[in-house]
Order: sequence, then C-alpha cells, then structure tokens
Amino acid sequence: MKLQEKQNQLLIKAELTELNEEFLKFGHNLHELKYAIRNESTSLNRKLISVLISVSIVIFCICYQCGIFDILSRHALGVRCIIPNNYFVWEATRPISDCQFCTNVTEPILLYNATREEFSKYAFSSKPIVIKRALLHWPAVKVFSFEFFKNLYNSLDDAYRSVDEECQFLHFRSNFISLRDVFAMSEARSNNAPGETPWYVGWGNCDPDVLEVMRKYYPKPHFLPADSELSAKEYVFMGYDAGATMHLDFINRLMWQAQLQGTKTWHLKPSPECETVCHSLTFLAEPGDAVLIDTRVWYHGTTIAPGEFSLAIQSEYG
Repeated sequence: MKLQEKQNQLLIKAELTELNEEFLKFGHNLHELKYAIRNESTSLNRKLISVLISVSIVIFCICYQCGIFDILSRHALGVRCIIPNNYFVWEATRPISDCQFCTNVTEPILLYNATREEFSKYAFSSKPIVIKRALLHWPAVKVFSFEFFKNLYNSLDDAYRSVDEECQFLHFRSNFISLRDVFAMSEARSNNAPGETPWYVGWGNCDPDVLEVMRKYYPKPHFLPADSELSAKEYVFMGYDAGATMHLDFINRLMWQAQLQGTKTWHLKPSPECETVCHSLTFLAEPGDAVLIDTRVWYHGTTIAPGEFSLAIQSEYG
C-alpha cells in the first residue's frame, strides 16, 4: 500500500513538472504562474460569494411573498394590541412622571355599583378604581364564552382578517400565531383539561359586524360620563393561568375593563422614577366588577388563578 502511494505521488509530481515546463516554453516565468494560480482562486471565491448572495435574495423573496416574516413578527411581538410595535421607542422617550398619580395610593378606590353622579368625581382620575358588582346585570356575563366567540368569528366573512390586519392578535405566553389558531384548538385544551397546556390570549375587535353582535349583550357602562362615546375598537381577554405581562399602554384615553367570568388579579407598579415615593398594588377583580386604571402611567400585569377560566372585555372612554 505504501509503495502504491509513493508511486502515485511521483506520477503527480512528474505531471506538474511537465506542465510547468510547457508554461515556461511560452516565455512566462514562475512569478507569473503563481499569480495566475492566485488569481484563479480569487475568481472562484468571488463566484461562490456571488452565488450565495443570489440564493439568499431568492430565499428572502420567497419568505416575503409567503408572509413568513409577517407571521414571525406577529408571534414575536405578541403583546397588547394597544401597545404599538415601537413600544421600546415609546418607553425610552416617555415623559418623566412627577409621581402625583401614585403618591399616597396604597389601594384602589372601591365603589359599590356606583351611579354616574357618584363616579363623576373620580371619572378622570389616575387613581385605580374598582366598581364592585356594577355589571352583573349584563347578559354578556352569561352569554360570552370561548364557544360564543368561536361561532361568531366563524360565521362572519373577514372577521379573522380584521384582527390580523387592523388590530393585532395578542398571544401573550401561549403558542398561538393567530385568532384562527385559538379557535382551532382541541376541545380538551380549550377547556384546560388535565394534561393540556394552559392558554391565555387577547385580541382587538375592529370589525363593525363583530362589534354589532357583541354589543347586543352589554350597553355602555351606566356610570361613565353621559358624553362618553363607544370606542371603535373593543378588546377581549380570556383563558387560563398566565395573564398579561407587566407593561404600559400608549393610548389616548382612559380605559375600563369588565370582568365577566372568573377572577383576575391585577398587579400595578409605579414608573421607575416613582418607586421610592409610591407603592405597588395588587387587587382582585371578580365577576361583574368594573376596573378603571390609567394604564398610560401605571405599569400593569394580570394573573389568573390556576385552573380558572377568566373572560373580560375592555374599551376606552374620555
């Protein structure tokens, strides 16, 4: 075997020597030969780079046309619809608070089925408010459910498209990419059966036909100022266990949220510059409760009791 390898090496050497001699017969020298070899190697590298760039461009175009980047971005940015995609820019440039909104606030203001007159003095306050049992008379308390919204969206043309294109779907910690995926889950998972992965999602309802059906089951909260208008977008939050992560909302008006089914624990924190003078708050919202928070200044997040289904709707006023 070693003898054969040695013979092969001698044969290759002889062929290279013959090629060199032929090259020199044409009046070239060894320096030119070395330059030609290096130049060919460089040319091959350039061709390889060119091919790789071309292939990358083709792959990028295919991904763009198929909407893969859009799907990935929606999944990665699965935060509230009311938080824009430039959230980090907003956070970095938000005005520094003077902390008046949270000074001496240690718990939410509690009202019990307040009238419009009773609520009026708090209506535009930045202090958190919970109006207990204010909405128990709404038909939505008994009618709204996972199946209700599944049937609603499956029955209306363009309902899913409106969520995808006009108001962002919010997957939070779940593994869903779209609202269509949520309503395609198995019955066992939708009911949080043993062994199934818990889920919690939210989405904005922007389609007028969807809103028309929803609003058959609830009016404008009776305690809001008489000149308050219904928003063009209203939100649904529902699911089990993990709720929304801590964040601010960059919206134009104050918000109200109606807790319709199950309970939800709210966690509020002052902005970082106010942490030394203000307190964090935690409180429970129960079925029929209305929660009003200036989510533009209070960092807020929610959690759901293990195994309990929670459903709430949210809108703005002002």
